[in-house]
Amino acid sequence: MPETSQYKRVVLKLSGDAFARANTFGIDPGEVESIASQCNAVLKSGVELAVVVGGGNMVRGEKLAELGFNRVTADYMGMVATVLNGLALQDALERLSTETRLMTALWMQEVAEPYIRRRAIRHLEKGRIVILAGGTGNPHFTTDTAAAVRATEIEAQVFLKATKVDGVYSADPFLFPEAKRYERLSYMGVLSNHLGVMDPTAVTHCMHHSLPIIVFDVKKKGNIERAVRGEPIGTLIGEISDASG
Repeated sequence: MPETSQYKRVVLKLSGDAFARANTFGIDPGEVESIASQCNAVLKSGVELAVVVGGGNMVRGEKLAELGFNRVTADYMGMVATVLNGLALQDALERLSTETRLMTALWMQEVAEPYIRRRAIRHLEKGRIVILAGGTGNPHFTTDTAAAVRATEIEAQVFLKATKVDGVYSADPFLFPEAKRYERLSYMGVLSNHLGVMDPTAVTHCMHHSLPIIVFDVKKKGNIERAVRGEPIGTLIGEISDASG
């Protein structure tokens, strides 16, 4: 990787799917090791990296609520699941001799530090990868929204949204093979066209703070590094005025 990257400080949002193989649940050690290796390379390039982890590979609060669980309880279960993923990523990174800090919005002092904005920034400045778990600490908010909020709190320059698809499409590409993939979109283009790439609350927050979003396929090895370098991968969402929205 070149010595210079486009961004100095980034927030990487990893969905729970990133921790599992395709069409499976749970944590796959090989997938975690691949992510850790890429994150380590990003750190070595001089970029300050905070990683927000989801928990959908184990628990999805919305799905549990549909099955009859109390929605607030289900959401807290999902938040706890993100901590499990955070611990897995921390372990993989530390086996690469990478210094990390796991911080969570939920109080879990035996396994993680509480999330405190100024402390998180200090860890980043000291060259540590900061793993952020527990969402926002509040039910009814997704980990996408947590990532958007944390990105603006720690003054990151970009929100890297790592997914299982290679960008934003006009429809679900798994169901509609003819769906169009966008290279660039405005925030309003995502919102007005109801594109389900991420929680509208997260998109709106990024729009209000002029925080660019890059949506890309995390399963393609090296894509995290490419996104940090500013290479044209996936879909860029930002203050864009063009035909795509």
